[in-house]
Amino acid sequence: MAGLVPNRGNYRQLLCYRKAEAIYDITYHFVMHFVEHGDRTRDQMVQAARSGKQNIAEGYAAGATSKETELKLLNVAKSSLNELLEDYLDYLRTRRLRRWEESSVEMKRAQELGKEHNDTEFWMSIVENRGDETVANIAIVLLYQADYLIYKYIQSVEARFLEQGGFREKLSMERRRARGQK
Repeated sequence: MAGLVPNRGNYRQLLCYRKAEAIYDITYHFVMHFVEHGDRTRDQMVQAARSGKQNIAEGYAAGATSKETELKLLNVAKSSLNELLEDYLDYLRTRRLRRWEESSVEMKRAQELGKEHNDTEFWMSIVENRGDETVANIAIVLLYQADYLIYKYIQSVEARFLEQGGFREKLSMERRRARGQK
């Protein structure tokens, strides 16, 4: 008999987790370089980025026994990253910095790179010598991509639940099977 609690592998391989990790690192760099020390937004942005990343990891682990908990935590991750997106948009707007338009060369290039790269090292090498406007816009692109990846992940969790059922169903089925064998 296979174990009741499946070994799900490593959450670090999830594209949405890797993208969220890059977003966290970019955000940490951003606030340390461009947001004044003592500004409450600094802590808020880092916490939102951290929450996005951590809730993907926690949701993935919880999903071994509870699709409901997994979905809730993925939604928290999605919500946290959307909060962070608003902080970046506010930063650009309040400082009258340019937000890249959908049709801009910069936006298209960042979107292409975002489809190819999800690792922190790549993104940090790009943002570490850029100004606040560029880093904020790159973060915005990655946040939209992370939102989409988490949405697709949520859809896959829902589909697996509908196809395979949940942990309680599996426990009940295994218990009935065990009783029938005695």
